[in-house]
Amino acid sequence: MIQTHSIGPRRLSAIFFADVVGYSRLMGIDEEATYSAISDHIQSIESKCKDYDGKIIEVRGDGILALFDSVVSAVQFAVDFQRVVKEKNTEVVDDRRIEFRIGINLGDVILAGAKIVGESVNIAARIESLARAGGICISGTVYEQVRNKLHYGYEYLGPKKLKNIRNVVDIYRVTDERVKAIMAPSLRLRQIGVEMEQILPKRPSVALLPLENLNVDPAEDYLSDGITEDITTNLSKFHDLFVIASGSSSTYKGEHFSVQQAGRQLGVRYVTKGSLRKADNRIRISVQLVDAENGHYLWAERYDRELTGIFKIQDEIAQTIASVLAVQIEKAELNRLRTVEPSDIEAYGLLLRGQQRILRYRREDNRKARQLYKAAFDLDENYARACASISRTYNFEWRYSWAESPQEALERAFGFARAAAQLDEYDARGHAELGFVHLYRKEHDLSVSSYERALELNPNDADIMAELADSFAHSGRSEESIELFNKAMRLNPFYPDHYLWKMGGAYYNLKAYEEVIGVVQRMHNPTEGYRLLAASYAQLGQIEKARFCAEKVMEAHPHFSLKHWRTVLPDKNPDETEHFLEGLRKAGLR
Repeated sequence: MIQTHSIGPRRLSAIFFADVVGYSRLMGIDEEATYSAISDHIQSIESKCKDYDGKIIEVRGDGILALFDSVVSAVQFAVDFQRVVKEKNTEVVDDRRIEFRIGINLGDVILAGAKIVGESVNIAARIESLARAGGICISGTVYEQVRNKLHYGYEYLGPKKLKNIRNVVDIYRVTDERVKAIMAPSLRLRQIGVEMEQILPKRPSVALLPLENLNVDPAEDYLSDGITEDITTNLSKFHDLFVIASGSSSTYKGEHFSVQQAGRQLGVRYVTKGSLRKADNRIRISVQLVDAENGHYLWAERYDRELTGIFKIQDEIAQTIASVLAVQIEKAELNRLRTVEPSDIEAYGLLLRGQQRILRYRREDNRKARQLYKAAFDLDENYARACASISRTYNFEWRYSWAESPQEALERAFGFARAAAQLDEYDARGHAELGFVHLYRKEHDLSVSSYERALELNPNDADIMAELADSFAHSGRSEESIELFNKAMRLNPFYPDHYLWKMGGAYYNLKAYEEVIGVVQRMHNPTEGYRLLAASYAQLGQIEKARFCAEKVMEAHPHFSLKHWRTVLPDKNPDETEHFLEGLRKAGLR
């Protein structure tokens, strides 16, 4: 008689599946020792699973199946699981080490006696097979739940067709790096444990690491982060210095590392670090200049100032570091160092808070960012950077159909960008914002000339360089665009996601669809890259993956339409616009 189990109710669960790597090989070497070692791992992990409100459902010779009520707990458990296994392996020779691959999915499961069944369980098992030895892979549904809650590293592997699973599944790789899984600067090379050895530039090269906030209140981080960025911007204006972008340097915030390690990874000879402490209306900044090759301190200084003099402090630091590096700076360059600054520290803080919002690419965050920028501009009507930032919010309203009157939004974007460039003719950000608006007004020559003027003022601003590269791509100069993107990525080795999707656009113009997919899949959050993925997969005839990505486009932008996107695309060559729309249409978008 065939034994049957009663089928229980369905329940939504996080499904954890772990498998021993090379199980058959290990058993062939020493069956008893392998069995004993695996049992030891499983025993220690069973008790730890309870700490995360999880339950191990099944243990096979080479694997573990567990359920969690929370995906956050499941991923945290997985990271700790791999950490424990790694610690146990430190005293074991390489060919005898027990290593696990882990897959996590979120979905309905069916309780069948002491077992669980369902497609979601099968998906977790298939995802596990994609993980590296000692690694963790998760589905897109898990990623969406944890990306803003668990600050690990997330590497997008793309939509995958899994064996015996009907639909393609979005897959992400998880690493134990404390970075945010949002559209922010990545730690791509550090995430996978690669020590990036860069050839030092011929010019003196420097990276300013984030000033450590010594205040108890973490809400004051915006001040230390903003001062770090502005000092970097000031340094970048010296033509004889090679300065790493603040976005890359900021990835070292809160990390334990040696100065030599940071210098090797960023490819610089000199590193500056320091701290900031704020009390009442006074601020103390301590800064040290270090030779990254040997870790020797070359110079150190401490500044105690009233908050009203904070911008003079920034200038002093930039000038002194340049002096220590023996760079000959002409008087004109020193004068250009001093841009128009907000007269009130509150205006500066408002702008920094706005920057945190706008890069989320969401309607409500865009609206909130504009409120913050306008508040900063109301406090200081000469604040060119705030004026330029307001322009960007209106441009996004037009681009993503968030405005009731799109054309009016684009005109407002142009008005604020032009005003920013007029407020301070030496401010690179204002000219760059004008280049951004000219591009979407399809004034390509003016866009390129505005960006080139911005780079004259600040030649090491990687973000401006990447935007010029995007302008090239839409001006029929895609090959030049890719070359410039690569240069921007060298200057900012931990570049943000938008570099990748814009670079993908240049590859798409060249009909290099495989390259498009490879570039976009390097994004941490591919939301804005799904359009390119959908079109590229469609052009390659991979329709199922194309339709999957098209669905993701509609999830992120429910009002998306080809008719509107035709007006948004700022291509100089109409054939390039039609080429992209053709791919989107093949993917099922309308």
